[in-house]
Amino acid sequence: MDERDFELLLVLNKTRNITHAADLLYVSQSSLSKRIAAIETELATKILIRSRKGVHFTPEGEEVVKYATLVSARLQEMRQRIDFSKNIISGFLRAGISLNFTLFRLSPIINEYHKRFPEVGMHITTEHSAELHKRLLEGTLDVAIIRGEFPWNGERILIERENICVIWNQELKDTPLQDLTYIGRKTDLVFESQLVKWLRENQLEPKNANVYVDNITTCVDMVKAGNGWSVVPEIALDHFTGDVVPLKFANGEPFVRSTYLMFSADILKLPQVFEFIELVKHFNKMEV
Repeated sequence: MDERDFELLLVLNKTRNITHAADLLYVSQSSLSKRIAAIETELATKILIRSRKGVHFTPEGEEVVKYATLVSARLQEMRQRIDFSKNIISGFLRAGISLNFTLFRLSPIINEYHKRFPEVGMHITTEHSAELHKRLLEGTLDVAIIRGEFPWNGERILIERENICVIWNQELKDTPLQDLTYIGRKTDLVFESQLVKWLRENQLEPKNANVYVDNITTCVDMVKAGNGWSVVPEIALDHFTGDVVPLKFANGEPFVRSTYLMFSADILKLPQVFEFIELVKHFNKMEV
């Protein structure tokens, strides 16, 4: 077995699917199957069982995956230490970024990071904040940019706190919201619960006839076109030309959304992660 085999096993363990694993490894399914067979021959044991629902590792296969994980981590650590001794920052960065931050803030950060540290491999996961929080707790992410309030015992840096606003086309400003179509969107449960609270306090709960879309940009575009009104965070309104009103709850508290950079203190020992965190903090100061 060699390092390529370790990567193969780790990808298979993650996907539990031959087709998906072959796509991620940029090989054909037949080549992947042949390599699995070669590993089993070398180890003189069956490590994988295929079924209609995917693949399953045998008990012996689970042991092989466990050791492949350890060896891969040690090899990566060795390379990082060697590169660090040469003043070269390399290694691998596993970052989770919330969907809205990805859409409206991430691109210049990633471009600058890659320009400064071209030797670093990046795996950027874009997801709803609740899923990123789960992965951060599981240890499958080095660092995450998460929107909303989630429990975390590690380091937490406030990047941004923005107003949540009601928006509508200026041509509709004299029409009561109750008479306009509400345009909802797919979001995470934390934000959704706060939104429902505000809607109920203002007797604006959407009816079945209203419109729902799967992302925030489509939502804002539909409002721009005069199709109705919506409630969105300021992060999505840099180029919006309609009416914008920041919201408050019935008790007077502002309806806001916070964005945090979250990571464990130990992860700062990895120079590629440390530099990413510093760069995000730098861009945050520029925004302010």
